[in-house]
Amino acid sequence: MTPRERALAALKHEQPDQTPFNLGFTVPARQKLAAHFGGEEPLQRPGNCLAITGARVPGEAWVEVRPDHWRDEFGVVWNRTIDKDIGNVEVFQLAERTLAGYSFPDPRSPRRFAHFPDFIRTHGDQLIGCDIGFSLFERAWTLRGMENLFFDMMEAPAFVDELLDAIADYNVAIVEEACRYPIDFVMFGDDWGQQRGLLMGPKNWRRFIKPRLERTYAAVKRAGRYVFIHSCGDVDELFPELIAIGLDCFNPFQPEVMDVRAMKREYGRDLAFYGGVSTQRTLPYGTPDDVRREVWGLCRDIGKEGGYICAPAHSVPRDVPLENLLALIEAVQQAP
Repeated sequence: MTPRERALAALKHEQPDQTPFNLGFTVPARQKLAAHFGGEEPLQRPGNCLAITGARVPGEAWVEVRPDHWRDEFGVVWNRTIDKDIGNVEVFQLAERTLAGYSFPDPRSPRRFAHFPDFIRTHGDQLIGCDIGFSLFERAWTLRGMENLFFDMMEAPAFVDELLDAIADYNVAIVEEACRYPIDFVMFGDDWGQQRGLLMGPKNWRRFIKPRLERTYAAVKRAGRYVFIHSCGDVDELFPELIAIGLDCFNPFQPEVMDVRAMKREYGRDLAFYGGVSTQRTLPYGTPDDVRREVWGLCRDIGKEGGYICAPAHSVPRDVPLENLLALIEAVQQAP
């Protein structure tokens, strides 16, 4: 089977010939591996089953306004002097509880999707996805500020409704345009959790987040594509509701905050999982043998009867030793 065929089998809850996998690395981890291999080429396609691209306008999505400070297309400036991958928001766009004077980028600009045909052609043996990162709650707090947004939920819910509706409108338009191309899934990124539960609590998640998710997921399902969500933290209490509104695959499946084997037993008939390899314990602090045991155990237990894409629970961070990075690559390529 090809990586694509393995991923499709997993999403259909069928047993592939080998557990599909997908590896992602932070900038420092990639640099460490590139130095070892003598270049980036061995890292381009180590057998990953997924190929994910964004719908972003070249030259506008990220503009370096001064050294290590990047402005995204929503006007938010990110300080990347420490975190080279994402960074920290430096100035929020919505200083007041109003959208007056603020304009969202054009989600239907043809320039966003001009690279799709070449990308799809180049990655024909992989499952193709369109990534909408910072897709709802995260987009809202990057514009307004997280602390401000939480106060807004309590004091100005109508403004939060307006803001989230505008973001959801943008996302639906992206989905509709992206699904004009032969992609397989849409990947939403939206961290709702911390190590012990939801950041905004279940009541506020259901009040503010869920209705917009349902509308956005419905756009993906109308196009006959799969819905993926990346949401860090302890969010498994939401799985029944996410399944009900159309979620197909959950990432990052963090073993530090949920019992991954129990999650497979309880929800594995309806939900596929993507992730599961510990980036907080095993990868940074274990031995290479620990890494191999964890990967192979997950593939054996969670990958049984499909429904699993093996991956680190997040892009592999800088603190993972080289020997564990190499063990991870070896383990997923040799997994059952």
